Amino acid sequence: MSFTTSGNGQLCNQIIRNLALSLIAEKNNLYVTYSNFDKINNKLGIILFVGKNKYHNTEIIGGGDYMEYFQSKSAIKCNLNFMHGYFQNKQITNILYNHLRLNKKHIMDKNPYKFRYKNNNDVFLHIRLTDAVDFNPGMNYYDKCINIIVNEYDNIYIGSDDFNHILIKKLKKKYPKIIFIEKDPINTIQFGSTCKYVILSHGSFSAVIGYLAFFSKIYYPDYKPKWCPLGMYLDKGFIGVTPSPEETVTPTPTPSL
Repeated sequence: MSFTTSGNGQLCNQIIRNLALSLIAEKNNLYVTYSNFDKINNKLGIILFVGKNKYHNTEIIGGGDYMEYFQSKSAIKCNLNFMHGYFQNKQITNILYNHLRLNKKHIMDKNPYKFRYKNNNDVFLHIRLTDAVDFNPGMNYYDKCINIIVNEYDNIYIGSDDFNHILIKKLKKKYPKIIFIEKDPINTIQFGSTCKYVILSHGSFSAVIGYLAFFSKIYYPDYKPKWCPLGMYLDKGFIGVTPSPEETVTPTPTPSL
């Protein structure tokens, strides 16, 4: 059978990889087992196709092979192992982004915050820290994005994996009414994607929030990341914002006392 596993990345790496496999599986009626199927298919509402065809032979597919299989006019007569790539270049993620936008109803129906779609003037900042803290775009970037939106928003929400980081404290000091969204990853994605304005970091978690923010104005750090493809953000209608070069790396946090 074709498959993905929970290795090689966390939830949103798995969302991108699983959806990339699902689109090929649907064309070829492949039976697939997916990592985190319940969270992705049942809770987020991103439908992952499971067909009937199983084969004795299995092909290993990476990002460089994807388009050949996706565009193949001949039926694929083998299982697919999708665990040797992240499938995050511009060409592949444009396909995934467009698919999600065309199939948004089920995703919206599953969202517990669906009443907020097109019904707020709020800003959501996703600030990735912890394992990616040295790659964060920095205070200058988030402040610049907020100032672009100035006088147009009601509330500012932050979703993060480290609310004690110095960057979060700086933002809270400058914008005292900031509200922290301390939810699990699924609910963070669902809430953030309903806000009218969405400010992203780099990485797959931010990218997925942007892909599911169907009615939002979306901002992203417009420079080449040191740890993930910029292609996840390009040609998707997102607005690129470039921070000052000296501000593109957030200092490593000091230990808590």
